[in-house]
Amino acid sequence: MVGERDILALGDLDGSDILGMLMRAQELAACWRSREMPQTLAGRRIALVVDDGGWRNTTAFDLGVRAMGGLCVHAPIRLNATEAVEDLAAYLDNWFDAVVCRTPELELLYALSHWAQAPVINARTRQNHPCETLGDLAFLWHRHGTIDGLKIAVVAPAANILGSWIEAAQVLPIDVVQVYPARWHAPGESPRFHVTTDLDALQDADVIVTDCWPRDEEPSVLQDYQITASVLDSLRPNLDFLPCPPVTRGQEVSGDAMLHQACRSVQVKAFLLHAQNAALEWVFGTL
Repeated sequence: MVGERDILALGDLDGSDILGMLMRAQELAACWRSREMPQTLAGRRIALVVDDGGWRNTTAFDLGVRAMGGLCVHAPIRLNATEAVEDLAAYLDNWFDAVVCRTPELELLYALSHWAQAPVINARTRQNHPCETLGDLAFLWHRHGTIDGLKIAVVAPAANILGSWIEAAQVLPIDVVQVYPARWHAPGESPRFHVTTDLDALQDADVIVTDCWPRDEEPSVLQDYQITASVLDSLRPNLDFLPCPPVTRGQEVSGDAMLHQACRSVQVKAFLLHAQNAALEWVFGTL
């Protein structure tokens, strides 16, 4: 069972709550620029559990907690190691008001959520990456003043980045299309999510998101799906290109695509911090 204030998958949340986080992220971005962050996490103790690497969103969580007056402690534990999840949950509850966890398997986070009294936030699994998508959506709100009706083309295999965009399409007024070879299509098409191998689907996209090529596929199979500057030149002039780091130049993106005027790689990641700060406020009921 998911707690009322857990963030494990975007599809578990009400769309209105996500929209509230996106709007709050705009205010927190302004606070960040003026170096006047609200101290809404004062007195809160947050555990940061990272057992599969990565640095962007976990660093942003650490920084955000501290900037808003809370205490963030790195807990060097693994959910799939020798201690049972129910025991780890109880020990963490002794000391912490919330747990931010980056771990390979989503089912382990659901188990932690079941046993823990403290709220649990998913900082990445192999199946989904809700904070990354929240950050992208917060940036898109900043750019357009709304996300209503946006078409998101995800040129990526069925993996965690696509997973959270599919979840977002379940509860938000956006449309998501996966554009990729059929072997890597995600199951479960729905009114706001569908799959295709046809690159023409990029023509009316408002946003293009990429992810790393699968390691067990021949590059020749994926080459046509590389986003290049010439591809971006052929699409909408106000397109937002959001390559998901770590970016692999020469594979899912070309070097010139990263220099294209549509590429928002750096700007969008600034909003990862602001969206996660808004999520922390929501977890503690201060949003």
